[in-house]
Amino acid sequence: MTRTIARIALAAAGLALLPGFAQAQKNAPNNDITAQAEQVFRSSFRADNPKYWMTRLDQDEAMRLCSQYRDNPPAKLRAQIEKAQMATIRYPVEGKLIGDWKEGEKLAAVGTGGHIGFIQPDPPGRLRGGNCYACHQLAKKEVAYGTIGPSLHHFGKLRGTSDEIVKYTYDKIYNSNAFTACTNMPRFGLHSWLTPEQITHIVAFLVDPESPVNKD
Repeated sequence: MTRTIARIALAAAGLALLPGFAQAQKNAPNNDITAQAEQVFRSSFRADNPKYWMTRLDQDEAMRLCSQYRDNPPAKLRAQIEKAQMATIRYPVEGKLIGDWKEGEKLAAVGTGGHIGFIQPDPPGRLRGGNCYACHQLAKKEVAYGTIGPSLHHFGKLRGTSDEIVKYTYDKIYNSNAFTACTNMPRFGLHSWLTPEQITHIVAFLVDPESPVNKD
Protein backbone atom coordinates (compact mmCIF):
# COMPACT_ATOMS: atom_id res chain seq x y z
CA MET A 1 0.00 0.00 0.00
CA THR A 2 2.96 2.32 -0.51
CA ARG A 3 1.13 4.20 -3.24
CA THR A 4 -2.29 4.16 -1.61
CA ILE A 5 -2.77 7.90 -1.34
CA ALA A 6 -1.55 8.63 -4.86
CA ARG A 7 -3.78 5.96 -6.35
CA ILE A 8 -6.75 7.15 -4.34
CA ALA A 9 -6.24 10.69 -5.58
CA LEU A 10 -6.10 9.50 -9.18
CA ALA A 11 -9.23 7.40 -8.77
CA ALA A 12 -10.98 10.23 -7.03
CA ALA A 13 -10.55 12.46 -10.05
CA GLY A 14 -13.33 10.40 -11.60
CA LEU A 15 -15.63 11.39 -8.74
CA ALA A 16 -15.93 14.82 -10.32
CA LEU A 17 -18.24 13.20 -12.87
CA LEU A 18 -20.69 12.17 -10.16
CA PRO A 19 -23.79 14.37 -9.64
CA GLY A 20 -23.25 16.96 -6.94
CA PHE A 21 -19.58 16.17 -6.36
CA ALA A 22 -18.29 19.37 -7.98
CA GLN A 23 -20.67 21.50 -5.91
CA ALA A 24 -19.71 19.63 -2.77
CA GLN A 25 -16.08 20.40 -3.54
CA LYS A 26 -16.80 24.11 -3.77
CA ASN A 27 -18.67 24.06 -0.48
CA ALA A 28 -16.03 22.04 1.33
CA PRO A 29 -14.01 24.08 3.85
CA ASN A 30 -10.85 22.29 2.76
CA ASN A 31 -10.77 21.81 -1.01
CA ASP A 32 -8.22 18.98 -0.84
CA ILE A 33 -9.13 16.24 -3.28
CA THR A 34 -6.60 13.85 -1.78
CA ALA A 35 -8.20 14.13 1.65
CA GLN A 36 -11.66 13.73 0.15
CA ALA A 37 -10.52 10.67 -1.80
CA GLU A 38 -9.03 9.17 1.35
CA GLN A 39 -12.34 9.64 3.14
CA VAL A 40 -14.27 8.00 0.29
CA PHE A 41 -11.80 5.12 0.22
CA ARG A 42 -12.03 4.44 3.96
CA SER A 43 -15.81 4.67 4.04
CA SER A 44 -16.01 1.96 1.37
CA PHE A 45 -14.84 -0.67 3.88
CA ARG A 46 -17.20 -2.37 6.27
CA ALA A 47 -16.42 -1.73 9.91
CA ASP A 48 -16.45 -5.47 10.66
CA ASN A 49 -13.68 -6.28 8.20
CA PRO A 50 -10.90 -8.42 9.68
CA LYS A 51 -8.64 -6.35 11.92
CA TYR A 52 -5.57 -7.10 9.79
CA TRP A 53 -7.06 -5.42 6.73
CA MET A 54 -8.40 -2.42 8.63
CA THR A 55 -5.02 -1.70 10.18
CA ARG A 56 -3.45 -1.95 6.71
CA LEU A 57 -5.43 1.12 5.69
CA ASP A 58 -3.08 3.23 7.82
CA GLN A 59 0.29 4.00 6.31
CA ASP A 60 3.35 3.50 8.48
CA GLU A 61 6.19 6.02 8.36
CA ALA A 62 7.95 4.34 5.43
CA MET A 63 4.75 4.24 3.37
CA ARG A 64 3.92 7.84 4.22
CA LEU A 65 7.34 9.11 3.19
CA CYS A 66 7.40 7.06 -0.01
CA SER A 67 3.98 8.43 -0.93
CA GLN A 68 5.05 11.97 -0.08
CA TYR A 69 8.12 11.76 -2.31
CA ARG A 70 6.47 9.60 -4.98
CA ASP A 71 8.83 6.70 -4.27
CA ASN A 72 11.91 8.87 -4.77
CA PRO A 73 12.92 10.39 -1.42
CA PRO A 74 16.19 12.32 -1.04
CA ALA A 75 19.24 10.14 -0.46
CA LYS A 76 19.56 11.04 3.23
CA LEU A 77 15.92 10.29 3.92
CA ARG A 78 16.08 7.09 1.88
CA ALA A 79 18.97 5.90 4.05
CA GLN A 80 16.97 6.71 7.20
CA ILE A 81 13.99 4.71 5.94
CA GLU A 82 16.15 1.71 5.12
CA LYS A 83 17.89 1.82 8.50
CA ALA A 84 14.57 1.96 10.34
CA GLN A 85 13.17 -0.92 8.28
CA MET A 86 16.26 -3.04 8.87
CA ALA A 87 15.65 -2.73 12.61
CA THR A 88 12.24 -4.42 12.22
CA ILE A 89 13.63 -7.74 10.97
CA ARG A 90 13.10 -10.71 13.27
CA TYR A 91 14.58 -14.19 12.97
CA PRO A 92 13.41 -17.73 13.82
CA VAL A 93 13.87 -18.67 17.45
CA GLU A 94 16.33 -21.44 16.60
CA GLY A 95 18.34 -19.06 14.41
CA LYS A 96 18.41 -21.32 11.35
CA LEU A 97 17.79 -19.34 8.15
CA ILE A 98 17.64 -22.19 5.62
CA GLY A 99 14.59 -24.41 5.83
CA ASP A 100 13.10 -27.02 3.52
CA TRP A 101 13.16 -26.08 -0.16
CA LYS A 102 10.22 -28.37 -0.91
CA GLU A 103 8.07 -26.38 1.50
CA GLY A 104 9.45 -23.19 -0.02
CA GLU A 105 8.44 -24.39 -3.47
CA LYS A 106 4.84 -24.71 -2.29
CA LEU A 107 4.84 -21.27 -0.68
CA ALA A 108 6.35 -19.62 -3.76
CA ALA A 109 3.61 -21.05 -5.97
CA VAL A 110 0.62 -20.29 -3.74
CA GLY A 111 -1.20 -17.14 -4.76
CA THR A 112 -4.37 -17.60 -2.74
CA GLY A 113 -5.29 -16.53 0.75
CA GLY A 114 -5.99 -13.24 2.41
CA HIS A 115 -9.44 -12.51 1.01
CA ILE A 116 -10.73 -9.19 2.22
CA GLY A 117 -14.34 -9.73 1.17
CA PHE A 118 -17.25 -11.51 2.80
CA ILE A 119 -18.63 -13.28 -0.25
CA GLN A 120 -15.73 -15.73 -0.44
CA PRO A 121 -13.78 -15.59 2.83
CA ASP A 122 -10.74 -17.76 3.40
CA PRO A 123 -11.65 -21.22 4.68
CA PRO A 124 -10.00 -22.34 7.94
CA GLY A 125 -6.45 -23.51 7.37
CA ARG A 126 -6.01 -21.81 4.00
CA LEU A 127 -2.30 -21.53 3.24
CA ARG A 128 -1.16 -18.00 2.56
CA GLY A 129 1.83 -18.17 0.27
CA GLY A 130 4.27 -15.68 -1.12
CA ASN A 131 2.89 -15.76 -4.69
CA CYS A 132 6.50 -15.27 -5.80
CA TYR A 133 5.80 -16.25 -9.41
CA ALA A 134 3.57 -13.21 -9.80
CA CYS A 135 6.74 -11.12 -10.06
CA HIS A 136 9.70 -13.45 -10.57
CA GLN A 137 10.94 -16.33 -12.67
CA LEU A 138 12.12 -19.13 -10.37
CA ALA A 139 12.06 -22.83 -11.31
CA LYS A 140 12.43 -23.37 -15.05
CA LYS A 141 9.52 -25.82 -15.18
CA GLU A 142 7.09 -23.02 -14.28
CA VAL A 143 6.51 -21.05 -17.47
CA ALA A 144 3.87 -18.67 -16.09
CA TYR A 145 5.64 -15.94 -14.15
CA GLY A 146 5.68 -12.16 -13.88
CA THR A 147 8.48 -9.81 -14.82
CA ILE A 148 7.89 -6.96 -12.37
CA GLY A 149 10.85 -8.26 -10.39
CA PRO A 150 14.15 -9.70 -11.66
CA SER A 151 14.54 -13.34 -12.64
CA LEU A 152 15.58 -15.48 -9.67
CA HIS A 153 16.33 -18.56 -11.77
CA HIS A 154 19.72 -20.00 -10.70
CA PHE A 155 19.66 -17.64 -7.69
CA GLY A 156 21.86 -19.83 -5.50
CA LYS A 157 23.88 -21.18 -8.39
CA LEU A 158 24.99 -17.66 -9.28
CA ARG A 159 25.35 -16.21 -5.80
CA GLY A 160 26.41 -19.17 -3.69
CA THR A 161 25.24 -20.15 -0.23
CA SER A 162 27.50 -18.10 2.03
CA ASP A 163 26.16 -16.88 5.36
CA GLU A 164 26.05 -13.37 3.94
CA ILE A 165 23.93 -14.40 0.95
CA VAL A 166 21.58 -16.47 3.09
CA LYS A 167 21.07 -13.62 5.57
CA TYR A 168 20.56 -11.10 2.75
CA THR A 169 17.96 -13.36 1.14
CA TYR A 170 16.07 -13.82 4.41
CA ASP A 171 16.19 -10.12 5.24
CA LYS A 172 15.05 -9.12 1.76
CA ILE A 173 11.98 -11.34 1.95
CA TYR A 174 11.19 -10.28 5.51
CA ASN A 175 11.38 -6.55 4.80
CA SER A 176 12.46 -5.46 1.34
CA ASN A 177 12.34 -1.79 2.31
CA ALA A 178 15.45 -2.36 4.39
CA PHE A 179 17.38 -2.47 1.11
CA THR A 180 15.35 -0.28 -1.22
CA ALA A 181 13.29 2.29 0.64
CA CYS A 182 10.30 2.45 -1.71
CA THR A 183 10.44 -0.88 -3.52
CA ASN A 184 7.33 -2.57 -4.91
CA MET A 185 8.19 -5.84 -3.17
CA PRO A 186 5.88 -6.69 -0.25
CA ARG A 187 7.27 -6.76 3.27
CA PHE A 188 6.23 -10.35 3.95
CA GLY A 189 7.65 -10.75 7.43
CA LEU A 190 6.94 -7.28 8.76
CA HIS A 191 3.25 -7.61 7.90
CA SER A 192 3.08 -11.19 9.25
CA TRP A 193 2.01 -12.50 5.87
CA LEU A 194 4.71 -15.15 6.17
CA THR A 195 6.17 -16.43 9.43
CA PRO A 196 9.95 -16.42 9.98
CA GLU A 197 9.91 -20.20 9.55
CA GLN A 198 8.06 -19.95 6.23
CA ILE A 199 10.58 -17.39 5.03
CA THR A 200 13.41 -19.84 5.76
CA HIS A 201 11.69 -22.34 3.45
CA ILE A 202 11.59 -19.80 0.63
CA VAL A 203 15.25 -19.00 1.30
CA ALA A 204 15.99 -22.72 0.86
CA PHE A 205 14.00 -22.78 -2.37
CA LEU A 206 16.25 -19.99 -3.67
CA VAL A 207 19.66 -21.15 -2.47
CA ASP A 208 19.60 -24.94 -2.02
CA PRO A 209 21.60 -26.62 -4.83
CA GLU A 210 18.92 -29.36 -4.98
CA SER A 211 16.11 -26.88 -5.48
CA PRO A 212 14.62 -26.68 -9.01
CA VAL A 213 15.48 -22.97 -8.94
CA ASN A 214 19.12 -23.97 -9.32
CA LYS A 215 18.65 -26.72 -11.86
CA ASP A 216 18.78 -26.35 -15.63
